[in-house]
Amino acid sequence: MKLQPQKVLIIGSSNTDMVVRTSQFPQPGETVLGGEFIMTGGGKGANQAVAAARLGAKLNFVTKIGKDVFGSFTLASLRQEGIDTSTVIKTGKYPSGVALINVNDDGENTIVVASGANMELMPRDIKEDLYKNAAFILIQLEIPLATVEQIVVTAKHFNTKVVLNPAPATPLSAAVLDGLYLITPNEIEAEMLAGVYPGSLPAMKKVGKYFIDNGVQNVVITLGAKGVFLMTAHSSGILPSPTVTAVDSTAAGDVFNGALVTFLAEGMELREACEFACKAASISVTRRGAQASAPYRKEL
Repeated sequence: MKLQPQKVLIIGSSNTDMVVRTSQFPQPGETVLGGEFIMTGGGKGANQAVAAARLGAKLNFVTKIGKDVFGSFTLASLRQEGIDTSTVIKTGKYPSGVALINVNDDGENTIVVASGANMELMPRDIKEDLYKNAAFILIQLEIPLATVEQIVVTAKHFNTKVVLNPAPATPLSAAVLDGLYLITPNEIEAEMLAGVYPGSLPAMKKVGKYFIDNGVQNVVITLGAKGVFLMTAHSSGILPSPTVTAVDSTAAGDVFNGALVTFLAEGMELREACEFACKAASISVTRRGAQASAPYRKEL
């Protein structure tokens, strides 16, 4: 492992999560009495940035927020995690993003997001120096797809490795897939993008081959409690995750991705980085909340 980690650039969404715990999810037209209410920082980009920061990553985080109470809440939350907020952009045109989350007794969740300012994050908001100084860029799909495409193209120009967490899943162009260092869908996202549900090892290999045939260098499919499926140009297989009792899976994927780029930037091989990221994600599901569930380095 390298003593001096290389810098990570995380570009993506930030939301304020409003979480209500319920015994069961309501059906259409049904009202269900909930239990505990929590308001906390969220958004896939911010969740991943906090996960990386808690594990010791050297990072820049680019996001866009509104000039409102939720934007102020986001800034305070990021600063509390020791994240430099100089690359957080404020806009008066749109409100900050919010997410309404239900979590049931099994630790499963449903999420509705009002993206707000996240969908105004444009390529011009990301300064060239940020690409130059980063070894890895982590992005998701809660920002405009045109911005995602431009990030990938610009990163290629600077030979910066891009990790794409394709969530929420949406059709991706050849320009996005070609040249990605790594793509990290979950099972549902993998099916939506590749047309095959990865419910078995042969199906996982089909999904992996689809991405690699489209120019992606490496593929990781997150499988929840079962771990992850990893495919490179030379090998493939399932890496198991530690067995835990899940309380809240809201940010498990975000913690995995934030941890993964942190360890890659430290010089770990992809397989080893995935194993450590699985451990971080398994700790996160034993806790409630999104950013609050991310583990610190000493816990790994």
